[in-house]
Amino acid sequence: MHREYIHSCPMWRNAGPHYDCVFIITNPQSEDMSGLDVARILCFFSFKYQGTFYPCAVIHWFDHVRDGPDAATGMWVVRPGYRTHNFQNIAIVHINTIYRAAHLIPVYAVHNINSADVRPHHSYDTFHSFYVNKYADHHAFKIAF
Repeated sequence: MHREYIHSCPMWRNAGPHYDCVFIITNPQSEDMSGLDVARILCFFSFKYQGTFYPCAVIHWFDHVRDGPDAATGMWVVRPGYRTHNFQNIAIVHINTIYRAAHLIPVYAVHNINSADVRPHHSYDTFHSFYVNKYADHHAFKIAF
């Protein structure tokens, strides 16, 4: 049996925030990336309404850059989703729609990056697009093709 921990913490080990990315099931009939979207977990919460318990997550959606994987790497490319007027595309989802953790690799640009300014917890806010790392483990390889 395999268990994954997905973190959403504003201060992780006194080093900065830790907000994990996940695959969200958006089309249960599809078995690959066409039925999944990527999101960043911002907060977990739950509530009870008329006797029913609802565990939820606040997420920031990532948008697919293309309709298929990148030709050079074979990995899908995503970017943080925004609505009109540069508002982040934030949503609330039931945690049952979270499939598993996702590992994203920044798509580096041609200009230099000052490594003193970019800490690991800044990468999702610093870079504009990311590769969905299908080589992270065999589970990711099976779903992110």
